[in-house]
Amino acid sequence: MKLTIERAALLRALAHVQSVVERRNTIPILSNLLMRGEKGQLSLAATDMDIEIVETAVAEVQRPGSTTVPAHTLYDIVRKLREGAQVQLEADSAKASVTLRSGRSTFTLATLPAEDFPALSGGELPHRFTLAADALRRLVDRTRFAISTEETRYYLNGIYLHAAKANDLDVLRAVATDGHRLARVEMPLPEGATGIQGVIVPRKTVTELRKLIEEVADPISIGVSDAKIRFSFAGATLTSKLIDGSFPEYERVIPTQNDKIMEVARQPFFEAVDRVSTITSDKARAVKLHVDPKGLVLSATSPETGTAQEELEVSYGAAPLEIGFNARYLLDIMQQIEGDDARFAMADAGSPTLVQDRNDASALYVLMPMRV
Repeated sequence: MKLTIERAALLRALAHVQSVVERRNTIPILSNLLMRGEKGQLSLAATDMDIEIVETAVAEVQRPGSTTVPAHTLYDIVRKLREGAQVQLEADSAKASVTLRSGRSTFTLATLPAEDFPALSGGELPHRFTLAADALRRLVDRTRFAISTEETRYYLNGIYLHAAKANDLDVLRAVATDGHRLARVEMPLPEGATGIQGVIVPRKTVTELRKLIEEVADPISIGVSDAKIRFSFAGATLTSKLIDGSFPEYERVIPTQNDKIMEVARQPFFEAVDRVSTITSDKARAVKLHVDPKGLVLSATSPETGTAQEELEVSYGAAPLEIGFNARYLLDIMQQIEGDDARFAMADAGSPTLVQDRNDASALYVLMPMRV
């Protein structure tokens, strides 16, 4: 293999694929990228056996071929090359090496055989549909903050994606929960997604996908089977295993009878919670909400540092209520609400609270209160 490629194009592709590669690997080939030069392009692939990312970049291929090179070492080298530089890559199978030349710099890296690189992307994906890039970003952004990081409850370590019914309409729904809060976002069901039983997309896959689609404008093709999911777009493909487990019946925890309704301007509320929570310790971070028809009083107390209090105007017509929440969770939810006003539907100090954008019913958040 011998080819020439612009540094910027190579760096962009490397930045995407190398982040999948674990820093410590007991299997040497998993520390490497698979490089394949053919038909005017360079293809780079990386895997950790659960996720595989393949990305292509335009290159001038003088001699087609393939090899594998250490992922993080190659990325660090290219990152430090001069901007605007041309990079030449030449593989020597006899010496099991790749030589990288750019300007006056020359690097020689040890390689491993391309045929030893594991393939994850095989297998049938019976459900295929397309999503607009901004729609997929919205699904991911408005749910991923609620993904659990508790490894013992592995079935909560991802976003649950499934087809559902909402007001007699077919929707594609994304749900995430860590037991303290729940995020549920839905959109009209795309053609081809009918019959998806429900799959759990792992947290690492969600993180890598979000980085990949940051600047994508073209529609994203999605393929799903019982064991895998694949996202394809603009010269890149991400294939991932799914979490093998059953997502809990989340509908049971979404309250439907909460009758104490508070509406508050989102940005002032966000800023007030942020200010008041400054006084709290990292562990507790509890903020108390005292609401009555006169308004809302936010307060926080810390034995070590003192107290904080702030008043806000709200729309509220029910009996007075005092309820506590984790400040970080409140702030996370406020960041996902796109409209000007947030709507809180509460029952009492010990029951789950429902939070929504006042003018957008497609996303809802459930928050468990804290004892304060």
